[in-house]
Amino acid sequence: HVAESVLDRVREGTIALDDALVSLFLGVRDHIGRLVAAAAAGQLEADAELTAHGQPLLAELHQLLQAAGAPAASHAAAPAPAAVPIAVAGGRASDHWHISLRFGADVLRNGMDPISFLRYLGKLGTITGIATLADRLPALKDMDAESCYLGFEIGLRSSATKAAIEGAFEFVMDDCAVHIVPPDSEVSRYVELLKLLAPAGDGEGEALRLGEMLVTCGSLTRRELEDALRLQDAGIAAPLGELLVEQRSVQAPVVEAALSRQKQIKASRSAESQSVRVDAEKLDRLVDLVGELITASATATQAGRHIQNSALQEAHSTLTGLVQELRDSALQLRMVKIGATFSRFQRVVHDVAREIGKDIALVVHGEDTELDKTVVEKIADPLTHLVRNSMDHGIEPAALRLERGKSARGTVTLNAYHDAGHIVIEVGDDGGGLSRERILAKATERGLIEPGRALSDAEIYDLVFEPGFSTAEKVTNLSGRGVGMDVVKRNITALRGTVALASEPGVGTTVTVRLPLTLAIINGFQVAVGNAVFVLPLEAIEECIEFREDSGHDYTELRGQVLPFIRLRSLFAVQGAATARQSIVVVRQGGQRFGLIVDRLLGEAQAVIKPLAPMFAHLQGISGSSILGSGEVALILDVAALAAQATAPKADAAERRKATAERPAAALS
Repeated sequence: HVAESVLDRVREGTIALDDALVSLFLGVRDHIGRLVAAAAAGQLEADAELTAHGQPLLAELHQLLQAAGAPAASHAAAPAPAAVPIAVAGGRASDHWHISLRFGADVLRNGMDPISFLRYLGKLGTITGIATLADRLPALKDMDAESCYLGFEIGLRSSATKAAIEGAFEFVMDDCAVHIVPPDSEVSRYVELLKLLAPAGDGEGEALRLGEMLVTCGSLTRRELEDALRLQDAGIAAPLGELLVEQRSVQAPVVEAALSRQKQIKASRSAESQSVRVDAEKLDRLVDLVGELITASATATQAGRHIQNSALQEAHSTLTGLVQELRDSALQLRMVKIGATFSRFQRVVHDVAREIGKDIALVVHGEDTELDKTVVEKIADPLTHLVRNSMDHGIEPAALRLERGKSARGTVTLNAYHDAGHIVIEVGDDGGGLSRERILAKATERGLIEPGRALSDAEIYDLVFEPGFSTAEKVTNLSGRGVGMDVVKRNITALRGTVALASEPGVGTTVTVRLPLTLAIINGFQVAVGNAVFVLPLEAIEECIEFREDSGHDYTELRGQVLPFIRLRSLFAVQGAATARQSIVVVRQGGQRFGLIVDRLLGEAQAVIKPLAPMFAHLQGISGSSILGSGEVALILDVAALAAQATAPKADAAERRKATAERPAAALS
């Protein structure tokens, strides 16, 4: 109730709406949410913790009310009629209600005093002006002392509703004509309430009727609606909205908003009638079964190769196509838009900006981008840390931004889009960028790199993801502990994704996260090295060419460009000699292109992704496994990790090959 009183003062204009007040009411909202949750759990009274949390909020609210002064209290003696003309005779001002009042001739005979109603209006708010209308006054010789000839145009500043103001004239409603015109701010509020209006119940019902919608939002009183409906029953063929506007009962923008919301509700109900809610576990079970069906289909394909029967092969080809369509449909059922995840960051940015004393705006792009529900659920926490990190480390204080010729308000950007079977999420800021020197100094100090070692920008920025690494000068609630970015990378890697960082001094920093669209099934391309079979994501492959000449280098020339490559036989220590004829599978990852040397190309096949056992989690270049139609296990290659290795400096590549060569070959058999 105290919060409602403060909101009343805001509507009256006695308390200014600023960032501090918005933050206070966000806290009030959170506290009320906790109280509601406690009540829903059967807790009849707030416990000590809830009470303690609410006391500071109450204190701030009371302080605001005291600073604003007591509300315009009862006006026992209302200003005399015609004492003060209203600001806009016959119209409305932007900050008060305009009441046009015409008493009937018999109101005095019925024992009513017009002035008493004006006094009562003073209890609902502050009367800002009264203009007395004497246009109906007859000549003195024709005047009847018991008849009322006066009317009033009244300006009222009040937080009361239209229905409450109309209620002041309840006893003379049959003997007078009243038109109540809301202030501009109230009209805007009606429009916003209509946009948020939720239909009650099922079917069309009253919730979709224009008059009921206007009454619900408060722009129309029940009496005004009944009067308009009586006119329609009497033979006036005008639509209800048009009639209400003509009678000055409702403003045209409010009627337009109600009609627009009416169409939205109808469209929403139509869409709901065509959809069915399904438990997430049932969807997961369906995808698992589709995965098993794909494995069974691959087994049938393997067996069918030895049977020369055209009818059987044709039937199997049809079955394979249907299985693929079923797979695509099942995966599409689990796709959700990332916009719901992005929307939560508006509150995060608001709260963190207030905590660190910076003015920061959030800009979001690609809210309609879809990805697997499982991925969406697991990416929220890493993104939250990246956003908070951009605000704390990236965005400069307002004074420093102004010195650098930037606007005082910083910007954090969230962007999502699809790229070659992956979803790319970018978290960027327009801050000062990362300092290469500070990162190098900190890394050298912690022994992460040798002093004087030359590193590329990408390698330097990658140090940020090392455990315990932080360049913050002091520990705060947001940073300085060095336990953030490494956790982000670990969580994203667990989703078979990658994270990279790019920064430009004075311009800003962008963290790019690449994730697979789904964690269940992929379109794959099978290759063989010796007796080992590997699977590559099909969308990552550009072409396959013959490997004609082995110069001993880890690169070759392809149409005038240098193409680095990796020998999978050496990388995974596959036993046996290489075949006489080998192939290069040209793969693209982001902006990088490289090759993989393989013995045989086995062709396209759908792969059901199985996670690696914990004992193999440390293996680089492998993201999972899949069961072939023959029952053998194929390893799914991690294209992002291989791309980093193929394009790494030679010294680093040699170290990685040495580490890879030490892996047990049994892991591949």
